[in-house]
Amino acid sequence: MVSPNCQCITTLSGWKLKRGFLSEKTSKLYQLEKQLDEKVSDRKALPVQDFNMKIAIDGKWYYQGTPINRMALVKLFAGVLTKDRNGIYWLATPVERGTIEVEDAPFLAVDVSLEKDCRESLSNFVFRTNLDEIVVCGPDNPLRIQFDNSTGEPRPYILVRDGLEARLTRAVYYQLVDMAIENETEGQKVLGIWSKETFFPLGTIDD
Repeated sequence: MVSPNCQCITTLSGWKLKRGFLSEKTSKLYQLEKQLDEKVSDRKALPVQDFNMKIAIDGKWYYQGTPINRMALVKLFAGVLTKDRNGIYWLATPVERGTIEVEDAPFLAVDVSLEKDCRESLSNFVFRTNLDEIVVCGPDNPLRIQFDNSTGEPRPYILVRDGLEARLTRAVYYQLVDMAIENETEGQKVLGIWSKETFFPLGTIDD
């Protein structure tokens, strides 16, 4: 929104910026933010470009190499983030769409809690991401463990939505290990968790 008197721009997050002091980088980021508030028609027909944005391995978002520190803006972009069948990540605003680089997973799981249903004796593991999304581990949001080829260290992920995963932080993974139980799968002892009546293995147990 532009005021004819002060020549200021008010962003969706309520920040007022003088038009004359908007850098090209800030101006483009403002345009992308503004587009998210408009209605979308056919995203597949939208022009494609490289937004020069990146989600680093630590979950930090960058635009043209500069960190995006406004959490509200990061959440807006995360809300239109998708992943196609080729593993390419996209941001789709109502007027344009473009690719975005993701170094590992787009989200981090930074907290986990165990919720129990006393009536049915069921346990559910509930995760919170770095963007405050709540994910309940289960068949629709499975937990998987990928092992590093060089170090053999586990890299755990949970599906958040639509092919987008959150990587569990080391602290959260160790919390799961502390709460894990032993189970036998195909004659092999496995350590894992039960959530939504589904067993998710964390690793094998050596005799």
